[in-house]
Amino acid sequence: MNGVQALSAINNRPTAVVIADQLREGIINGSFSPGDQINEAQVAGQLNVSRGPVREALHRLVQEGLLLSRPNRGVFVQELTVRDVAEVFEAREVIECAAAEIITKKPAEQRAQIAEQLLPIVDRMHGALIDGDWTQLGRVDMEFHTTIVANADNTRLARAYATLATEALICLAHFPGAYPKPERVIVGHTEIAELLREGEMEALHLALHRHLSLSEYEIHTHDDEGALRHGRNEEDAAL
Repeated sequence: MNGVQALSAINNRPTAVVIADQLREGIINGSFSPGDQINEAQVAGQLNVSRGPVREALHRLVQEGLLLSRPNRGVFVQELTVRDVAEVFEAREVIECAAAEIITKKPAEQRAQIAEQLLPIVDRMHGALIDGDWTQLGRVDMEFHTTIVANADNTRLARAYATLATEALICLAHFPGAYPKPERVIVGHTEIAELLREGEMEALHLALHRHLSLSEYEIHTHDDEGALRHGRNEEDAAL
């Protein structure tokens, strides 16, 4: 079941937020493919709601960058290019490093608590790897990184990262090379959690940089000859 037919009735909650959530999930799970048109009337009919909240939901997703509004043509699911993928992962690095820097300044006890939140998520990645469930692995992976950002206790970082997390899941579905090699998944995430516990920001920044570098696509928008993204030097960070 694809497209509009994959949406479920929302009963007595015909709000734009709920509709946007369903459409967003449909884009992530592939019910709507890149380039698909989303018809306002069809969505309203499927959900048994008026077109007003549907229009508002579509506008919300256009603002998030998941949909593209074409004048006199309609609203379409955004088609990602390799350049878009590069931008998503680079923006993730900036936000995750900013969040990590806030966390490294927290007391050791708080950092340890955060690491203990992250390690069980890594355990769940292991289960998804064994099962070969790449969709679930991507979702658990993003839960790990979203948890890092959430623990910075900065609402604006969290808000900005929420859209990036959705885009990252779409990137993982359509650009397999955007995901770390299987043998690095557990090791890489465990390293990040432990460096957060230790409060080692330079090493943590380097770990995040390597983790979020795309393995199969030469599409970074920055000069990758030894330079990290906000002023740190890879060689210095490695010392």
